[in-house]
Amino acid sequence: MPGEPTPPPGEQPLIPERLLDVPSQRLYYLSLGLLLQAIKVFDVLQNIFASDATTYYGRKWLIVDFAYIATLSRLRIPRLKYSRAVVLLQILSIWFLDGMLFGGISLNLGLMGSSEISSVPSGIPNRPDLPSTPEPFRLSDIFAPLTFGLFSFNTNSKDARLLGQHTVRMSPISTAHFNPHSHTFCLPPVSPGHVLVPILVNNTIPTNVRYSFIPLGSGRVEYLELGTKELKAIEQARVEGLQVVRSKDVSGYDQYDDEDDEETDTGARLQKTQSLLHLRFSKPGTIRLDRVLDSSNVAARLVHPVELTVVPCPTAQYTDDAVQDVRCAGETSDVDLTIDIRGVPPLSLQWSKDVNGRKEYFLVEGIEDSSHSHTAQEVARARIPQKLKVPLSLSLDVLGKHTYNLESVIDGMGNIVHLNEGHRDAKITRSLSVLRRPSVSFKACGPGNPTSLLIGSEAPVALSVSNADPVDGPWDIDVRFEPASGDGKRMKPWDKKLQTQENKNDVVLSAGVPGEYIVTGIRGKYCDGDVLAPETCKVVEKATPTAEIEWKRIHECSGDTGVSASLVMHGTPPFQVYYRTQRDAEPPRDLFKTFTSSRGELTLQPEDSGHYYYTFVQLSDAYYKKVALDGPSIDQIVHPLAAADFVGGRGRRVVSSCEGVTVGIEVDLRGTPPWNLELQVVGPRSTDALEITDIKTSPTRVLVPIPSVIDKEGGTFDVELVSVVDSYGCRRSISVPGVSVNVRRVKPTVKFYGKRGQREITILEDDGADLPLRLTGDGPWKVKYRHMGNPDRLFTAVLKSPNDHIHVTQKGVYEILEVTDSQCPGSVIESENIYTVDWVPRPSARLDPATVCTFEPYNRSHILPPICKGQDAHVDLELTGRPPFQIMYNIARNDEAGGTIVLDQPTFSSIQPHTRFQLHTSIIGRKYYEVKQIGDSAYPLAKHKNAVIPRSDRLLFEQEVMARPSAKFKNDNRILFCLNDALTSREAISNDGGVIQLDGTPPFQLALSIRNLAASHVHKETIEVYDKTWILDLPSYHFTSIGPHQITVDSVQDSSHCEQKELYPLHRSIWVDVAESAAITPVDKRVDFCVGDVAQFQLEGTPPWSIGYRINGKSYTQEAKKSPFSLMHQQAGEFTVTSVSQQQKLCKATVTDLQFSIHSLPAAQVGHGKRIFQDIHEGDQAEIVFTLIGEPPFTFTYQRAEPIPKKGGKSGKVLETHTVSGVTTHEYSIFSALEGTWTVTSISDRYCRYPTQSDGVVEKTRH
Repeated sequence: MPGEPTPPPGEQPLIPERLLDVPSQRLYYLSLGLLLQAIKVFDVLQNIFASDATTYYGRKWLIVDFAYIATLSRLRIPRLKYSRAVVLLQILSIWFLDGMLFGGISLNLGLMGSSEISSVPSGIPNRPDLPSTPEPFRLSDIFAPLTFGLFSFNTNSKDARLLGQHTVRMSPISTAHFNPHSHTFCLPPVSPGHVLVPILVNNTIPTNVRYSFIPLGSGRVEYLELGTKELKAIEQARVEGLQVVRSKDVSGYDQYDDEDDEETDTGARLQKTQSLLHLRFSKPGTIRLDRVLDSSNVAARLVHPVELTVVPCPTAQYTDDAVQDVRCAGETSDVDLTIDIRGVPPLSLQWSKDVNGRKEYFLVEGIEDSSHSHTAQEVARARIPQKLKVPLSLSLDVLGKHTYNLESVIDGMGNIVHLNEGHRDAKITRSLSVLRRPSVSFKACGPGNPTSLLIGSEAPVALSVSNADPVDGPWDIDVRFEPASGDGKRMKPWDKKLQTQENKNDVVLSAGVPGEYIVTGIRGKYCDGDVLAPETCKVVEKATPTAEIEWKRIHECSGDTGVSASLVMHGTPPFQVYYRTQRDAEPPRDLFKTFTSSRGELTLQPEDSGHYYYTFVQLSDAYYKKVALDGPSIDQIVHPLAAADFVGGRGRRVVSSCEGVTVGIEVDLRGTPPWNLELQVVGPRSTDALEITDIKTSPTRVLVPIPSVIDKEGGTFDVELVSVVDSYGCRRSISVPGVSVNVRRVKPTVKFYGKRGQREITILEDDGADLPLRLTGDGPWKVKYRHMGNPDRLFTAVLKSPNDHIHVTQKGVYEILEVTDSQCPGSVIESENIYTVDWVPRPSARLDPATVCTFEPYNRSHILPPICKGQDAHVDLELTGRPPFQIMYNIARNDEAGGTIVLDQPTFSSIQPHTRFQLHTSIIGRKYYEVKQIGDSAYPLAKHKNAVIPRSDRLLFEQEVMARPSAKFKNDNRILFCLNDALTSREAISNDGGVIQLDGTPPFQLALSIRNLAASHVHKETIEVYDKTWILDLPSYHFTSIGPHQITVDSVQDSSHCEQKELYPLHRSIWVDVAESAAITPVDKRVDFCVGDVAQFQLEGTPPWSIGYRINGKSYTQEAKKSPFSLMHQQAGEFTVTSVSQQQKLCKATVTDLQFSIHSLPAAQVGHGKRIFQDIHEGDQAEIVFTLIGEPPFTFTYQRAEPIPKKGGKSGKVLETHTVSGVTTHEYSIFSALEGTWTVTSISDRYCRYPTQSDGVVEKTRH
């Protein structure tokens, strides 16, 4: 390989590169490894699904994988050469994988309900609840794990003692059925084309097939013969073809694959003795099956018929004749199609017609050559395919898309070919479209509705195409233009072709000249259309608007006051006249006015004097906008007439006067100053004239005297404007609304309502109070007041009633400062302008003075004396307020961070001012009690949840709750002592059974009692303990009698002098067993046992016991927790019990006279432990050999069942069972001419039986 480094000479590949280059060596060897692994996968599946799975496959692949890896290391191929350690690791890894795949290694995932796997033989009852002796040691136990269980020598596996099967089968009659389902076969036109004809065989495996073949149209006979190799090649090719077909997508479906699917279904329905083989044919002709032979050259019986004719598959398609695929509505000519059909006549053709989604099917039968005869010779030649042409005439009388499909064709042999499965081919499909004829007409234009054309522009004229098929677009529209009368010399007639745009049915013609536009025709891509009304559109040119203007001056007393213009307008209304005005040197102003008719009047009278210039600029009508207007202009000096009005309004005004003899009124004057103004003062009884002269500014303030009658008592009078005279002496009367003057001589007052000493109120905190007022004057009033606690802050209240009130929420003194009604400021009555608001006092709590406590100024807390946990305690509280009381308080304790944690926030009630507060002593630690809220009848907590006592004012007290000491045994394990032992710390109590755990503050006073149940004696003793753990150590007390003793903790007290309130009932006492030496005796007096038998012993003493025994000179120990004690024997030899002890191996006793003999289980084999399959014919006999292992005489039982297949399977029905007794030899034979499978079910020798009888075991266990 170019670029690959050359290895050193000592590391050259074993195969020289001149023979095979390195990349090819890697490719070939890795391909060989991939092939081996593929074969391994096949063997794994066979091993999984075989009912009699063995380790044969595992042993085979251990050798193959080892040879593959070892050979790879010897070949020294670059990039595939590894060190010896890596090669060894590869071998171990692949062996481990083989062990997992072929059953040599199994993973115990805890799913079987036990963590141990019993190795007891399958014939021995499995008793996982019984202890057993160890299994015998074998040298093979060391080597078996190295092969991951695939090379195993375990004789205790399932059926290891009852091995072998001998199956005798009678050879049946074999048959062969050619084309068993009588299908028809044809050769597809695709190349290479072939058919597979099945042969159903029964009770045989064919190795040779011979048949004859006669080609179609020929009388020559060909004889062919296929062997095993050819038959396997055909079958393998068929299987590969099926896999390819199944992997195809639906779109790739082939109509010729149906036969393969049918054969697959047939293969799935075969019986056990049946199988299928196939013959492959690629040429049409007649096949006749001659014979089928098996491996013994025995011919199978042929089932008739044995002959089959294979012809080419029929085909049908349209000819290549050119046919127009688009037609227009109204065309009466029909369409003729021609179909080419090939096949064995008579033929049948199924075709379909689809018109706009509606599909119909048609069938044409009996298609054959018209010269076809049915003579005897012609019948013989009838299987020769013919090529025929069939005409198909179609009628196109419906608009839309017409699709004609060739669906299927059937030949005279019955072969059906579906032509349109999964795809549409142009050879079997013809599509025609029948389009509607388009029509065209003008849109929004026609006779009586001409289109207007503006001078210098173009008018859009729309034409609409209707009833058209989109496929036919775009459309060409023919338009002719005729100029208007009188314009014939200036414009010439013309013809024009317009075309619609893509996906649009309208087209717009831009008309630039007046005249008549006529649609003459329309044509689409395929069809000619019709012209609908309106087919003509008249375009009329509109003239620009004009105006005739006449000015008139307006002259009055002071001179010219304005102008008026009379206008006569020509055009299409409405009109808009644009004009410009300019005063002296000011910038000109552009204005306009709209007229809805042809005549109009425009009057211009400015309010300010000056030199004015007026001119008309532009004119607009319905079609033309802002056409320049060369109209007349006019200028004049304007002197406007004098005018006057009260400032502030177009309605009648009202003015108030609270003091003074005159009232000021603002007047606005217009015209040329100076002015002279004449007014009238209209009182309740008289009218006075008032004239003001030489007024030079506007607006001006006029002082009007108040009539004397009204000035004294107050009232209302009116002021009216009469006339005004400007500087030119022109007098002008004035008619405007006057001013009404309301004169007040009484000022408003305000005061708090209430008698002297009663202008005060007491309310609850946060509740509002309404302070009553008395007001005089006309409302509404504005009253200013203040709170004396903050005199600089003023409050303003708007009041509408003379008996209104002020709403306040804070306690204190309130003072009224000012009052103003709707007209005049007023006064405050000094002696009645103060009101006092007070609050109802909130309830409070404090400790009773007699309470014993220490006050801590740092946090204002009262420290109560400490108390033991669970001891009842309380404090007395003195409450002030209105009963009943509700007290909400916090209970807290110290936390690990140095702060406090709130434990609870309870509430309790009291109806008396002196109440008792219960303290919480159930939890140890420092407790803090803080009164957070107090409620009474005035301030209930339900309505004042947010009224919390300030933290600096809260009642706080605390108390330390001390823990009570406790004493308990660490566990309740029983303690064993022997007779006359002292109660001291020793090995007997090393299991924590005699350890007492103490909780509290040392030192402790611990009171114990020891009760001897046998003697009914109780010994009491008190011990002082300085640690929190104490081990029982009373050397002064000795156990003087056997039996149970009970040690109990009576009480405990620590340095805080708190006693344990409740002792632990379960850990308060422990039991001590005082026993003599242990003993063991056998239940059964037998001296001979078999492997798997259970021996029972009666134990004396106190459990648990420890039994020592010896097997074949090797010592073992077994623990027992109850008596009687059972032990299962798992190895043969001499069994001897040597010792027994009780309770942690105390009080041990030696046993000298307890010895048994354990015998091995017998075994039996059929056919020397192998699976033998023997085929015999009727009249022959088979010898079945039984091998017996053990101590004679033997008794064994065998049975004959229905034969099982060689590839494995479930055992068949048992046909007969026999028992043979008194056999003194190790081999026994029988002869049989019957069919079946012989196996051994049980065997007994001099001492033992296999499999064992479970009932016997149960009976022995019950002794």
